[in-house]
Amino acid sequence: MSTPAPDPAPFDPHAFPTDLVAAQRQAAELYAALHAHQATLPWSREPHEGWPDETERGRERPGRPASPGWTAEQAAEFDRLMEELRTVTAVVQSHKWWERCAAEGIKGADMVAARQALKHAKGAVPLVREDVDAAA
Repeated sequence: MSTPAPDPAPFDPHAFPTDLVAAQRQAAELYAALHAHQATLPWSREPHEGWPDETERGRERPGRPASPGWTAEQAAEFDRLMEELRTVTAVVQSHKWWERCAAEGIKGADMVAARQALKHAKGAVPLVREDVDAAA
């Protein structure tokens, strides 16, 4: 009498393929670069004279100073980063892993949890607390 083969391990929707993790990391790096670039830009892409603070019947609306607008170089860098971010985000969102998860019965809240877990997966985050501690 032979012993039956053990059941294979159940499907793990958090066992992400390396190319998906790499794409998520690239998306996180691009988002960080875009955020850093935006912090250096004037508030308006086009020149704008701004507006004063306003108070109307007890409601306050903060004003804005005049903005010189963005330079051609600033706008080109912003547009480049946004396009690269859109492209890599599409790679992450449409990766075949999500089809595999669906085929394995992962759906609803479990699919959302898997997609969220990818954002924190080892190798998907450009900088983690341990990296900061090790560098210090």
